[in-house]
Amino acid sequence: MHIELLRRCQYFADLPDQTLAAAAAAAQLRRVPTGDFIFRQGESASHFYVLAEGHARLSQISPEGRQIIMGLIGPPIEIGIIAAIQGAVYPLDLQATQDCQALAWEHRTLIRLLESHPMLALRALRMVSGRFVELQDRYRELATERVERRLARALLRLVNQSGRPDGDDVTIALPLARQDLAELTGTTLYTVSRTLSAWESSGIIRSGRERVTLCDLPRLSEIAEG
Repeated sequence: MHIELLRRCQYFADLPDQTLAAAAAAAQLRRVPTGDFIFRQGESASHFYVLAEGHARLSQISPEGRQIIMGLIGPPIEIGIIAAIQGAVYPLDLQATQDCQALAWEHRTLIRLLESHPMLALRALRMVSGRFVELQDRYRELATERVERRLARALLRLVNQSGRPDGDDVTIALPLARQDLAELTGTTLYTVSRTLSAWESSGIIRSGRERVTLCDLPRLSEIAEG
């Protein structure tokens, strides 16, 4: 079961069966009920995780004490490998928004896997580079782009991560409140509500309680590209 889950993760995809078997055997299964934290900002980064079931919210507390949502995630996705390799602290909170199950590798176990399977170490290096580029892109969006474009890009990222076919449309299979979208895109709840209402009137999206369905992906992509 764990091996099949790992095959669907970007970090473990297309690795030799021997490497996947070693990683699966070293993993521990952790169950996290809704509202509990998988890890907290500032805690020692003792584990690397792969979210196997459920959904969770990545957030950070600013120096002013304000919570900023950094991401909404669903399975299968890897979290915390950079901090766990370094033995540093987690830079974010990861909180379950639904009951979650996650595979976990303790720091020393992870280091032994990296030493025994060099491809895992190379993948980790690529992930560090990819996350750095992603953060640069997010910063540029917040600093230079209009809210409509930022919101369209956020929805497209969420669809790529957790989209579920819904007839001819695609529903984001994550609990998604408008306040979450406001924090993800660095704007106000009023602006997000106004923009989504306009898009709904134009047939681009359909929204409900903590749900967004994309009805016109080509049009939303045009908005995202400006």
